[in-house]
Amino acid sequence: MASVTKTCAVALVIQHEIDGPAGLMGEALVRRGYDLHVVQVLGGADAHSNVTFPDPTAFDLVLALGSVHSVYDTATIGSWIDRELDLLRAAVDATVPIFGICFGAQALAAALGGSVERSPLPEIGWVHVDSDVPDAVAPGPWFTWHLDRCVLPEAVTELARTEAGPQAFRCGRVAAVQFHPEVDHRRVEHWVRHCPDDYWAKIGIDPETMLDAFAGNASVAQANVDLLVDWFLDEVAG
Repeated sequence: MASVTKTCAVALVIQHEIDGPAGLMGEALVRRGYDLHVVQVLGGADAHSNVTFPDPTAFDLVLALGSVHSVYDTATIGSWIDRELDLLRAAVDATVPIFGICFGAQALAAALGGSVERSPLPEIGWVHVDSDVPDAVAPGPWFTWHLDRCVLPEAVTELARTEAGPQAFRCGRVAAVQFHPEVDHRRVEHWVRHCPDDYWAKIGIDPETMLDAFAGNASVAQANVDLLVDWFLDEVAG
């Protein structure tokens, strides 16, 4: 792992896809006084990567973002997924706070001794979750887009769930969510426009209805993000 000189509060952002930035989560961290150091894992459609992952102990926290790939698909992402899991384990061992989103949550589940599997009920669109900690992980609305789900190890506490599986969990100074608190209308519209022509017919979802729902959900979702970040920084990381 490469070394990084730390001069102030810095969050290491593991960004897998070019079109999957930290978004609203990154903005919330910046408002709380963090600089963002982004490691771009993939450069485009090619799933191969020789990216050098830095030493996580050089940072004040780690934010692991989403990906179109599956943690268990080593035939596709075998050039880097083991090295990312090693980084996450090293951060856990050093008690560096970590927050995972979607693929990042699944990678954390695997790094903590759990696993990832195909979800029997794919979730794409707006959801409400059954939250045990609504003052931290609000019931919703949350935007979600995933085909896999976490299988949590015993050491992990599940905090929220839907019929499809775990939606939030915590283990010490680690927290993660299956949904996407970081996205806004513009980001999701970009994802929608880049899907294959027959994608939406296959899964039976009207993307325009999904996008239109941002008008009514955006302000509440933003408040939910701020609540989530404050909880993570003040209680989990703090």
